[in-house]
Amino acid sequence: MKTKVLFALLCAAGMLAPLAAQAGEVRNREVRQENRIYQGVDHGSLTTGEYDRLQAQEARLAALRARDQRSGDGISRREYLQLNRDENHVSRDIYRDKHNAHR
Repeated sequence: MKTKVLFALLCAAGMLAPLAAQAGEVRNREVRQENRIYQGVDHGSLTTGEYDRLQAQEARLAALRARDQRSGDGISRREYLQLNRDENHVSRDIYRDKHNAHR
């Protein structure tokens, strides 16, 4: 009996661990992208307008992530995939803005 209970607990923990990892992964990516934005400002490859727009996009994603984490059991797989798509979009915007030679 104890073995079955222990096995059930281990299985439940194994299913919840990826959700916690996903939340941390999203947060770490936000931090890395923030650093890329600051680096672009420091090197002069981002204008003030580009900086403001990118910061607004990052703030929107941070608010979505926080809302998803508060919505019960953390970030669901669907929410994680949506946040990942949004982060990919912001990442492309950062790259384009840093390499556009201020056109």
